[in-house]
Amino acid sequence: MAEQSAQPIDKLIEARWVIPVEPHACVLENYAVVINTGRIVDLLPQDQARARYAPREVVSLSEHVLIPGLVNAHTHNPMTLLRGLADDLPLKIWLERHIWPIEAQVIGADFVRDGVELAIAEMLRGGTTCANENYFFPDVAAATYAAHGFRAVVGLPVVEFPSSWARSIDDYFARAGEVADSLRGHELLQTALAPHAPYTVADSSFVRIRVLADQLDIPVHLHLHETAQGVEDSCREYGLRPIQRLQRLGLINDRLIAVHMTQLTETEIELCAKEGVSVVHCPESNLKLASGFCPAEALRQAGVNLAIGTDGCASNNDLDMLGEMRTAALLAKGVSGEASAFNAAYALRAATLNGARAMGLGDRIGSIEPGKRADLVALRMDQLETQPLYNVISQLVYACPRSQVSHVWINGCRQLQDGELVNMDKDALLAKARHWQARIAALDFKAGSLPKGDVA
Repeated sequence: MAEQSAQPIDKLIEARWVIPVEPHACVLENYAVVINTGRIVDLLPQDQARARYAPREVVSLSEHVLIPGLVNAHTHNPMTLLRGLADDLPLKIWLERHIWPIEAQVIGADFVRDGVELAIAEMLRGGTTCANENYFFPDVAAATYAAHGFRAVVGLPVVEFPSSWARSIDDYFARAGEVADSLRGHELLQTALAPHAPYTVADSSFVRIRVLADQLDIPVHLHLHETAQGVEDSCREYGLRPIQRLQRLGLINDRLIAVHMTQLTETEIELCAKEGVSVVHCPESNLKLASGFCPAEALRQAGVNLAIGTDGCASNNDLDMLGEMRTAALLAKGVSGEASAFNAAYALRAATLNGARAMGLGDRIGSIEPGKRADLVALRMDQLETQPLYNVISQLVYACPRSQVSHVWINGCRQLQDGELVNMDKDALLAKARHWQARIAALDFKAGSLPKGDVA
């Protein structure tokens, strides 16, 4: 009988360790990921892969771990251009006296494009391949993500006050529909409705959001229960906690991506689990703004789909999902009082598959499984910072810095090679960042009602 010929494929990636995320906590040694037309075709031992397939390219990573691309489940990526602008201030003062006044003067297509480009570069260098974006000018953000081959769910903003993006609440909805229509069927981009928060969106708008989300079959992405003050204000104005108010309006369901959630009762945690709400934990932003502690371990134990996000660079101040994953795991232990809480394998799952599921992309990305898109990240594990190596998942979560990210692929296309950006001009990005720095630094003194150096 004639020997069967090897199957032609685009790419074979061999790694010392592969962590597929699904099955949970599994580590495969000396495995290969088979990629063709941007999808994962197979996952099998290296010797079997070489016998079965005829790749046009072989990537051998002898001292690396290969993981699914990290999923940043909550970002405001144009705000990379506001990184470090108004640090060490409470949320209300930070927003009302600095961030919002500055944004009112600079938000536009150029600001969004340049901020997103800078964010893409940073995310790629840190192993992130997908972001859940929430900002104005989503059409510009979408075009920028698409131009650089980056995967994103682009938020369609809704807020009661006018902006340079939309003049009225009707305008916000009209423009949301236009952007959603323009991106329908896109390989890399999807949309979500992005009402800012309960304190900036009216009941009537939330009703429209619920109807439109059902019509478009997309998620709803908003800040919820971020601070104790926000909950108190809602009780005073509506006689209801924000979650109760949204439940009354029909928005507590499996489309909801609830960000922050630092102020939760046991009953509210049970409600989120029952209704299929996804929660995005942004530990470093919450710590920096002293917003409170998300009860991450309690949410996990209740069965809530818990993802991880960085928030924007103005309140974090980075887009480092490896660092965020580590902080999330450590903080959960401190808050719960349990050293076993939010273990390393779960932290990685929260930063990959759980984020994908929150965004409605669980069937496409978030794990290394045949049929999914080839969004993959390799990290060197032979550096001083990660030696000796006893448990590769623990070392990845608790010790590995983002400087050890060596390779990134999105849809099977190489985006980072040996730590260097493949399709982005680093010098041009730096020049744009410095341009915005000069412009915004001059504005902040005028915009903030507190003189520089004053303590709020």
